[in-house]
Amino acid sequence: MAQRFGGRYSPGGSAGKTSGGEAGAARLRPSFGQPVRGRGRRNLLYLAPLPLLVTAFRQDAVGMAVDLAAAGVMAGSVFVLSDGLRAEDAYRERKVARKPAVPRKIVSAVGMGLGVFLAAFAPEVPALIEPALYGLIAVALMLATFGLDPLRDKGVSSDGFQSERVARAVDEAEAHLEAMGLAIHRAGDRALERRVEAFQTTARQMFRTVEEDPRDLPSARKFLGVYLVGARDATVKFADLYSRTADAQAKADYIALLDDLESNFAAKTVKLMESDRTDLDIEIEVLRERLTREGVKPME
Repeated sequence: MAQRFGGRYSPGGSAGKTSGGEAGAARLRPSFGQPVRGRGRRNLLYLAPLPLLVTAFRQDAVGMAVDLAAAGVMAGSVFVLSDGLRAEDAYRERKVARKPAVPRKIVSAVGMGLGVFLAAFAPEVPALIEPALYGLIAVALMLATFGLDPLRDKGVSSDGFQSERVARAVDEAEAHLEAMGLAIHRAGDRALERRVEAFQTTARQMFRTVEEDPRDLPSARKFLGVYLVGARDATVKFADLYSRTADAQAKADYIALLDDLESNFAAKTVKLMESDRTDLDIEIEVLRERLTREGVKPME
């Protein structure tokens, strides 16, 4: 018999059913599933190696090897570029982010230049200047089209301690969300995938709120850690079960769990925002009192 996918790692359902949580969810739910920037231009690059696969088999062994190597390097460069674009999108979305450990877009540009060099190289006429020029032009065009990778950290304070804690907590939370997405894909139900994406969007709103004010991290740590771990584990178990049995009751229970989680995450995010506003009001009031004691009056 199917059981509800809740328990010790799920927030209480009653909190998520408050009007504040529902209102928060409505305000905080932006569009999701946006395509990676530059995807159309990137997809065109997949066509670049195709002519080499045709010409390779019209040459001798050396020429065929060079053309096939060029096609492989160019195709690999496009895959690296895809990873670089995704990493850049994640970097742009977050308030606090480390620069990518590997500058994938730059690596992709160099790889594409190498592929063009090999494609232009003629073994029977071992001239290097013209192929090298073509390769350099390809590198320049790749960088001009897709730009450079982020080369500096963003939102990291001078001491870096608190920002590092937030960045590490958000990285771990993002890993849990990614694991949820990979798991639900195994269920083979597009509607469930969209439902998980909606929850991921709501959860990431909390991530952005914590990044904007690292003081919120202690209050949100249970949501970023314990609850997301529970959601990930429940998703893995549900996907394994549903892919085998297509149990309708299990699906309904899992959707109910996502509803509870999303409502609680939205309500907590609204509460964090309200707390930030309260802190600001207190600081303003304290400053006004100090100015009054100093005999400074506001300008009319």
